Amino acid sequence: MIDPRAAIIGERLAGVRRIVAVTGGKGGIGKSLVSCLFATVAAERGLRTGLFDLDLTSPTDHVILGAPMGFPSEEHGIDPAMCDGVRLMSIAMFSGSTPAPLRGAALTGALLELLAITRWGELDLLVLDMPPGLGDTALDAMRYLPRCEYLVVSTPSIVVRETVRRMVQLLGERHASILGLVENFQSGDVAPSHELAAEFQLRWLPGVPYDKSLEAAIGDVAGLRRTDAAKAVGRIVDELG
Repeated sequence: MIDPRAAIIGERLAGVRRIVAVTGGKGGIGKSLVSCLFATVAAERGLRTGLFDLDLTSPTDHVILGAPMGFPSEEHGIDPAMCDGVRLMSIAMFSGSTPAPLRGAALTGALLELLAITRWGELDLLVLDMPPGLGDTALDAMRYLPRCEYLVVSTPSIVVRETVRRMVQLLGERHASILGLVENFQSGDVAPSHELAAEFQLRWLPGVPYDKSLEAAIGDVAGLRRTDAAKAVGRIVDELG
């Protein structure tokens, strides 16, 4: 049986020119920070930008951006929250700080519902903060959002690089468009993930340094934009056009 919500998704995204999904092989690699910085920097560059937090069980983008998450009004759909020029959608708009222990069909249903009800309007860029790993939500997003371009985040960690390798292999099997590989938490001149990019012939994008000032800037978009990490992400935004 075809879920009728799937047919609506294309209509909701008709005004979105480009969709970039920020993904990685596991949690704890700073993917959400990269997603938020990518969106805020793009908005600062004048792009009409949206950010969709697809981590449906542990959303954090609203915390990073300091966006208040009141229950939205609904009339023929839901308008994203506005946060310093970024249109933000998160399940936290509905769940608040209450745990959302979803799995299996419930995760798929929640994703379809959010995709079907969100009114993005006209956007130059929609950034998807993908959930960690290769679980249901990530696979469903690949299915229902086929025109996504993927920005793959790695770190210098050997463990992380192994999980990223599996993610890149999966994206290749799905014939997904990969924009490139970015190494987060870079320290010094050594960039171990460069070998991974070369192995899969991926575009090697500017790295994001380990930035001690980021933690103090959480919840303050203006402060986030002043960090060295944001400046590095800005170079990625510019390179990807």
